[in-house]
Amino acid sequence: MIINVENLKKTFKSYERGNTLREAVASLFVRKTKLVEAVKGISFSIDKGELVGFLGPNGAGKSTTLKILTGILFPTSGNVDIMGYTPWKDRKKYVARIGAVFGQKSQLLWDIPPLDAFNLNKAIYSIPDSEFNKKLNFMVELLEVQNVVKKPTRLLSLGERMKCEFIMAMLHSPEIVFLDEPTIGLDVIAKEKIREFILEMNKQGITFILTTHDLGDIEQLAKRVIVINHGDLIFDNTIEALRNHLGTKKLVSVSTQNPLPKFDVPGVLVKNKLSDYNAELELDVNTMGLNQFIDYINKNSTINDLTLQELPIEEVIKNLYSI
Repeated sequence: MIINVENLKKTFKSYERGNTLREAVASLFVRKTKLVEAVKGISFSIDKGELVGFLGPNGAGKSTTLKILTGILFPTSGNVDIMGYTPWKDRKKYVARIGAVFGQKSQLLWDIPPLDAFNLNKAIYSIPDSEFNKKLNFMVELLEVQNVVKKPTRLLSLGERMKCEFIMAMLHSPEIVFLDEPTIGLDVIAKEKIREFILEMNKQGITFILTTHDLGDIEQLAKRVIVINHGDLIFDNTIEALRNHLGTKKLVSVSTQNPLPKFDVPGVLVKNKLSDYNAELELDVNTMGLNQFIDYINKNSTINDLTLQELPIEEVIKNLYSI
């Protein structure tokens, strides 16, 4: 176990100001305080080498949790043990063993090439020459940025910059890397390259905690998902268990020769009626079996084509967020 979080809580104090002039003036002397529970006593543990998706809607408490785990914030109560360190107490020693990539915040220096920034990190972390060169050459080749690293950062595209951000975060060989929206705004090709890089680093034993609203990242990278909402941990299991959260519901696309029957029967929900002959349906096979469903359609219509697939993960996540 490399990360252990027990009963973590974080409460912020905010102040309310009135809408009227009188209330605003009164607040200069007596301010009304309001306590906001951002995190309400969550507990979880992560083993070395795991790649965990950490999800939640805006305002759920996930960013607060990650800031505590990285040592930026201290909690109101609870315990956090990461590699034997308490992040907010042992910050200097702790941050030397972790990395972070934030999709909307850069670690690179705007006016100098990434290569110069990499050498700056080499000095900060006291990385030996041989180790630095070996690691740098490996990642530059893997991400195909041989020429990119020599250009000023301001001239790089978003995809090129994000690749260099990953190199910057990984040069000192961190054991844990926190990823916050690492593929935001990237095109399909750049996303794929970044995802391949993350998987390759994970194979080498690096632990990743990934927060993202791009569920493609979760589907392709994470084997385990932690979901937090309203400050509470509401789901912690494998990606397969997440898919099964809504039970045995399937997405069905059906096309018929004759007009479709009315689907006013238990277990069938019309998601999108494209025409009188084509529709996308949600089928709960626990309520209406697949054979029974096919027979029901064929009694009134003749099936031309039928496809069956799992519900998109977006539907599962949306259902969890509504809890």
